[in-house]
Formats: sequence, structure tokens, C-alpha cells
Amino acid sequence: MTSTISPTSDTRSQVISTYHDHPRFICLSCSAVLALQDELISKSFSGREGRGFLMHSVTNVKLGKKEDRPLLTGVHTVADIFCMGCNDRVGWYYHKAADLSQKYKEGKYLLEREKIVKENNWKLDQ
Repeated sequence: MTSTISPTSDTRSQVISTYHDHPRFICLSCSAVLALQDELISKSFSGREGRGFLMHSVTNVKLGKKEDRPLLTGVHTVADIFCMGCNDRVGWYYHKAADLSQKYKEGKYLLEREKIVKENNWKLDQ
């Protein structure tokens, strides 16, 4: 679920707590839930600051301005995504890919590995 609220707006009160007891990715800065680990498509992507994870869907993010950006695989129309809890940029959303071989990315999200934490929520038998 993404929002088109301004990336600089104070949206802390709109963060939803979800996916309890499920493995998920959370924001490094504020611990807002960003995605279920089950939504992971690939870990073989590059973000601005290192590795990136391609995701089917995310939550608790808002979209920045749409722009054409030259990436390793060609020019893509993307919008940065920002955590609703702390306004940190956590990745981007793929609106459009110019190259036919890259069309599979459209409508997907890239979460930057350096901006998220993997939370497994393991339970021990009692």
C-alpha cells in the first residue's frame, strides 16, 4: 500500500502495525513495518547505497516525485519511496521501464538493504 502524500509531510500517526507474527522487513530508523518477507522477488538488485531487494508490494510508504532515472539496466521511470514513520528514503517504485526486457519491474518496489532490517519473528516451542 503506497500513499501519494508529500514525502516531507509528518505521517507518523498514519503508520499501521501489521503482519504480526510474520517474517517481515522493517525500517532501520523507526522500525515501521515495510513489507512481508514473502513479498521478496529478488535480492540481486542494486540500490543507490548498495544492494537492493525487489518486492511485489510494500506498506507504510509514500511516493515521491516520478522521474526518469538512468539505472544499471537502462532508463526507468521511478519514484522514490519514503517511510511513513520517519520520512527516510527507503527505495523506489518502478512506474515504467523503457526496455522490453525490463518490463517485469513495472509496478514493483526496490527496498534498499542498508535502510531495512530483516525481522524473522521466530517463536520457540514452550
